[in-house]
Amino acid sequence: MWQPPQLPSLAGQLEQRGLALDPKQLSTLTSWPLDAVVSLGFCTASFVSPDGLIVTNHHCGYSALQYNSTPQKNLINDGFLARAKGDELPADPTQRVYVTEQISDVTDRINAALKPEMGGYARFVAIDQAKKRLVQACEQPGYRCDVYTFSEGYDYQLIRQKELRDIRLVYAPPLSIGNYGGDVDNFMWPRHTGDFSFLRAYVAKDGSSASYSKGNVPYRPRHWLTVNPKGVRAGDFVMAAGYPWRTDRYRLADELQSTIDLQYPAKVSAYKDLVAMLDTAGKTHPDVGVKYADFIANLNNAMKYYQGNLDGLARSNALAVKRSQEAALDQWLAQQKPGGALDGAALQAGVANLRQLVDAQLKLSDRDLVLYIMQFNGLFHASYQIVRLAQEKQKPNLAREDGFQKRDEISLLGEQQRLDRRFDPGVDQQMLVYDLQRYVKLPSDQRLPALDRWLDGASDEAALTRRVATLYAGTRLTDTTARVAWLSATPAQIHASNDTWIELMRDLMPDLLACEHEEKTFEGNESAARSGYMAALVAFNASHGLPVYHDANKSLRVTFGTVQGYKPRDAVEYVPFTTADGIVQKDTRVEPFNAPPAELSAIRIKAFDGFASAENGMLPVDFLANLDITGGNSGSPTLDRNGQLVGLAFDGDWEGVSSSWLFNPDETRSIHVDVRYMLWVMHHLDHADNLLDEMQVTTMH
Repeated sequence: MWQPPQLPSLAGQLEQRGLALDPKQLSTLTSWPLDAVVSLGFCTASFVSPDGLIVTNHHCGYSALQYNSTPQKNLINDGFLARAKGDELPADPTQRVYVTEQISDVTDRINAALKPEMGGYARFVAIDQAKKRLVQACEQPGYRCDVYTFSEGYDYQLIRQKELRDIRLVYAPPLSIGNYGGDVDNFMWPRHTGDFSFLRAYVAKDGSSASYSKGNVPYRPRHWLTVNPKGVRAGDFVMAAGYPWRTDRYRLADELQSTIDLQYPAKVSAYKDLVAMLDTAGKTHPDVGVKYADFIANLNNAMKYYQGNLDGLARSNALAVKRSQEAALDQWLAQQKPGGALDGAALQAGVANLRQLVDAQLKLSDRDLVLYIMQFNGLFHASYQIVRLAQEKQKPNLAREDGFQKRDEISLLGEQQRLDRRFDPGVDQQMLVYDLQRYVKLPSDQRLPALDRWLDGASDEAALTRRVATLYAGTRLTDTTARVAWLSATPAQIHASNDTWIELMRDLMPDLLACEHEEKTFEGNESAARSGYMAALVAFNASHGLPVYHDANKSLRVTFGTVQGYKPRDAVEYVPFTTADGIVQKDTRVEPFNAPPAELSAIRIKAFDGFASAENGMLPVDFLANLDITGGNSGSPTLDRNGQLVGLAFDGDWEGVSSSWLFNPDETRSIHVDVRYMLWVMHHLDHADNLLDEMQVTTMH
């Protein structure tokens, strides 16, 4: 997961693998092809036309489909195509596209604010304030700046992005193509999934960023990707640029131990319960199924991801490998003499301190999960934003909490406006009762005094259900107009309110802020200890001639390799391509293996319209490559040796799911939807030739 400026130093590897471009071109964010790659905030996407057309995964466009769906007109199931720009549908008000334009190292400027005698909380505040000053100086209308932390404080980078706020749904195939195989096939190979969709970014007529308006015009990017309709072959060079969310390759063995023993099993159990609850509600009330479709999909994906990690970590003996790596580092540090380039003893002490900090934090994992799940609750989240915003507005902007500054108010408004389409009061109550049942089992020293007072002794499901019913009966936050109005409230109005949710959140806020203070203290202490640990790792690797890349942190990265399969176990070998024939072989006419009849008929007669492989006459669907990706890379454009689009990264293989902790090059593979399948579906099945023409793709009629 290389940062773009690192790529020229890897020129030898890139050229050996087959890159035809100058590696220096990949280090320049304002040049093609990297400036065509954008972030959606949770996925990656890329411009593919001069009129702001964006391609990403189907599951990344899922929220736009969900936002525009009803039980009577379910775009998730049916798919959607705008044959003209005027037919495109606005995505939800919080949807954004971020175009990275500048990255600057600001490590020295952050560290200048720190003093050795600072405690954890003071250190956190100093870093936070330094970041906010840099952001304030960087931002201007239409742009968003953020300081990204690498390796928990090893260094800091100021990243400037153009923020586009009017995003519209253009095209997505039906679910039976876009998520063919569903959760059964998730993380599995062979795959036959057409995981792609198209959005478009709009701006005001003067080119400035603007919220949705019928008078807006398509955004004109400086560069966009061109399509190679011939695709790639086994052994070809490929690379993917994107915004990977998080990896944990430099975490301690103790953290991995807790993850395996406690955290992932607890999340799998909780998410399984929530999915079952939502599925049951959806069978009775179809509108619930539509409103929570995106949430259920995310829960299912996370649940399988965590389980895949548990299986993979056990199979790879990752914990033993981690402990061996730490022992080797400790031994090397012990050999560094005082007065040399490295103070081995000081670094060893820093590592020991980090282990103590982590141990204390891990003991709160049950409480942290309960509070995390509580945020899934629509009215808990809405009332928290309302009460917190009223408090934060009383402070100077630089002193406001991140997420509640002036620049965030438009997003807070969007979240309140979209809630009705993602929320059902009855389901919301059920989810809260479920989480409160977990809460009342926490040790007394991990509970919130205000919440205990509100519960008034209620602890079993029946008593908690009655208590929660009273909470919802006395609130008006189920109404969008009321929620939006509350965003303008003052602390005095919050204090005078008799709305039951506002009252509860008002009383809870001091306890929640105490938890936040505790977390910030840990982060401040961690930034000192973790940066020292990372410095030791960098020096250790340098002594062995090895370069180091930072763990994923949502910043732009490039990964490169070749199209290739793998051998998951004895006597089994996976080839790098699947074909359309596999769709017919898998199809059962029952979801998730229920391809459209028109697709099955076309495959049987091989009506591939010139998009089949020139090698064997088969239509490729998905392919494997040995690229290093993780969550957030979904939708990353897969580029060939010339920088042309040949697919989209959308998943990893089951054997490589745990690569976020320990990368295994023999078995870790990225899964990509082949551009030839995308183009065929668009042309032959959905007749989206208006988009093919826009991308200047020639079709064979």
